[in-house]
Amino acid sequence: MKRRLALRLLAWVASIMLVHAAAFFMLRSTRGGPFDQSRALDPVVMQALQQRYGLDDPPALQYLHAVQGLLHGDFGPSLRYRDTQVSTLLAEAFPVSLLLGSGALLLALLFGIPAGLHVARRRHQNRHSALPLCGTVFLSLPNFAIAAALLVLFSFHSFHLPPAGWGQLRYLLLPWLSLSIPLAAQIMFLVRSRAEEAYQSLAVRQAMAAGLSPRHIRRHYILRPSLSTVCAFLGPAAAAVLTGSLVIEQIFALPGLGTFFVQAALARDYTLALGVTVVYTALLGFCTLLADIATSLLDPRMEALS
Repeated sequence: MKRRLALRLLAWVASIMLVHAAAFFMLRSTRGGPFDQSRALDPVVMQALQQRYGLDDPPALQYLHAVQGLLHGDFGPSLRYRDTQVSTLLAEAFPVSLLLGSGALLLALLFGIPAGLHVARRRHQNRHSALPLCGTVFLSLPNFAIAAALLVLFSFHSFHLPPAGWGQLRYLLLPWLSLSIPLAAQIMFLVRSRAEEAYQSLAVRQAMAAGLSPRHIRRHYILRPSLSTVCAFLGPAAAAVLTGSLVIEQIFALPGLGTFFVQAALARDYTLALGVTVVYTALLGFCTLLADIATSLLDPRMEALS
């Protein structure tokens, strides 16, 4: 287990470095620069700005400086927010995105796991249950469509929840629901499929023949393998939350990483875009690592196979 964990950590660090290198050269290869959208600047002023931010150096030297800054957690100054370090912007935006993503993932787990177990337990009674139908609809809808529907229902017509902004917990209710509803539907289908397989397994039949209570069977023979499937899905789920938050933060005007990433892409802020990309990569790799460890603990067969 320790050797496998060490290899996973090395792979995580290597993926961060590779994504950092790819993002750096892709950003530098795009046409235009961070000061092209401003008013016409004097060539002397333009040259002074490029010298100040090191944009006139060769690409190899710029990349070497970027790697040195990455090792020290310093991405340099922002090209859009003058006199502001990228690390300062990321430190302010990271808690917002972390709260948004973790809350949405928690809601998806709280609703998806019980719904999947309920549908699997009543698989012979309600073949035309409303839960699978609703799950299919929610799974097919994009996040921005769900966000628009929630805004119309709960902000403009009833409950009068805040449609945008940041400051209190109630500002996150609609963003949480917008991100968690499709994830909850996907988790429900995963749990239902795994639980139905567990109900038909030989171990469950032997437990029923031994006279074990249905509650004991559901807890030890149905829930545990279902949770291992959910843990394996946490890595892709984290990716879905991160990509979905780019749109959701724009819709609800949340000052998170997604908002800074979009603004950096539009303004060609190389350093800020690179910093957000690295943070997203580190978060995704960390969530995948945690999901792998949790899956190994819940299902020791995965540890044996690896």
